[in-house]
Order: sequence, then C-alpha cells, then structure tokens
Amino acid sequence: MNNLSRGLCVLVLAGSIALPVGAAEFPTLDRSAPLVIGHRGASGHLPEHTLEAYRTAIAMGADFIEPDLVSTRDGVLIARHEPVLGGTTNVSAVAKFATRKRKASIDGVQYDDWFASDFTLAEIKELRARERVASRSPRFNDAFEIPTFQEVIDLAKKESVRTGRTIGIYPETKHPTWHQQQNLPLERKLADMLAAADWSRKSDPVIVQSFEVANLKQLRGLTGVRLVQLLSCYDNDLATGNCIYLPNDPDSAPWDFISGGDRRTYADMVAPAGLAEIARYADGIGPWKRQFVGVKAVALRPD
Repeated sequence: MNNLSRGLCVLVLAGSIALPVGAAEFPTLDRSAPLVIGHRGASGHLPEHTLEAYRTAIAMGADFIEPDLVSTRDGVLIARHEPVLGGTTNVSAVAKFATRKRKASIDGVQYDDWFASDFTLAEIKELRARERVASRSPRFNDAFEIPTFQEVIDLAKKESVRTGRTIGIYPETKHPTWHQQQNLPLERKLADMLAAADWSRKSDPVIVQSFEVANLKQLRGLTGVRLVQLLSCYDNDLATGNCIYLPNDPDSAPWDFISGGDRRTYADMVAPAGLAEIARYADGIGPWKRQFVGVKAVALRPD
C-alpha cells in the first residue's frame, strides 16, 4: 500500500508541556488537547493543496495546515502531493505542455507523466488544480492555482491574525533523495524560508516531517523547529494483524536507506534502538496507524 496516501499520527519522543491549573485533560501523552491537522487542507471538500483548501481547513478548526513540498525547475518550493502533475492539475489539457510528458522513476516507481521539476514557477502558475480522488466531486476542478510554499506561509500568518489563534504549518519534504538527484535540494530552501518568516525555534508553529532520514538530519543542523520522522509499512498481515515489511520497498523503508544500500526498514526504526536513534535528530514520529492498531481478517458466519 502506498504510504503517500496514509493518515498521520504524531507521537512525541521528548519533552512535555505543563498544563495550567484547572485545564481540561485529554488522553494524550502530556494531557493537552490534540492538534487538528488539515492534511493537504480540507481535501475532502476542495482540490488538495490549494490555498482555498487550506483556508477552508482553518475555518473548520484546523490548528495546522499540511503542505507537501516539491520543487519547480527554477528551485521554487510549491505545494503538491507528488512531483508528478497529471493527477492533480489540468496539465494534460494544456496543449503547449503536451511534449513535457515523459517517463521517469521516483523512488523505484515508474511514471509516464508531467513533472514539476520540468516546469518553471511561471509555467506552474498557468496550471489549475484538479480533484485527485475519483469518488470526490470535480465541482472545483480548474478553479484554483497551485500555491507556492511562501503563499502557504503567508496564509497561515494572515489567518492567525484574522482568527486570533495561532495557525501552524506542517510541511512534508517529498522525495528528498530524488530532488537531490535533480539538483533541486529542498532542505536549505526550506530552512531559509522558515528563518525569513521568523520561525526557527521549537516553540514556533512549525513541524517539518519526512519519510526519509538524511534530510531530517540535515535539517536538524539548519533549523531549530520541530522535526517528525514519518514511518510506514507495506501492509498488514490479515492473519496476525502485524505489519509487513518488504525488502527494497519504498513503503517499508526510507528511500535514502534503500538507494544507499542500507538494509534497515521501518521495523528496525520502531524498535527501541531505532527510536533512540530517531530521538537524536527528531522531536517525534509519525507512524502509519496500522503500525500500532493492526487489522485482522475475521470469519463471517453464514446467515
């Protein structure tokens, strides 16, 4: 199962927040209220990763908005779930971009599509967002632009002022090893943009997440904001409910491990020694929910 479509559950590895006397307690690690994260914005209502989807998520009560980050050819960070554009934009309907479609591999997966890394920001701004999930309404297809990361930052700050509550951002670096191979590294740009927004401390409303490891370790030296190591597995064994981890599978291990010949998987990373290692560079983990709530098959009695 593709880890890119999975929900996020964040567990804090270190640190605690003191609650004021008389404050309501919740069944969380520090008894404080859980954060509500607008994953890709209000993506069940509007095309994902658009300013309108993020704004709607905030209106619905989200504490953080979650942009996935990829790079354009000219090195601008934009909000897209993947570097491939065919499923979330109208690029296939724009005749002048027809020749940009090509075959390429990202993290071992083959695509025949259009890639953000082949487009300048000006060209990206000519495109419009489309609904990715077939079962959702296409009503707002082609209505909204593809936002830059800077526009997402600006929106969070503006909405914080308007609503009187702090709206945070929860960016994910998408395919950082692949971006390095395209000579479009994400890390320095991301850290510099956060610093320019005066967000460089653990107390700031920013949490950066990634399924890979090396880029989080690099970011640890570039910024003081909170970092989260994402985790995953291939699927659940329906007989036992346990996670399945396959060799050289991008759902089972960080791609920088696989591409570098490191045989460890996310199973190793959730073991005590692995968690201790994560705690050296990250502030929390974001496991796939089935890593701690397994799914089993059950026999149904005939009526």
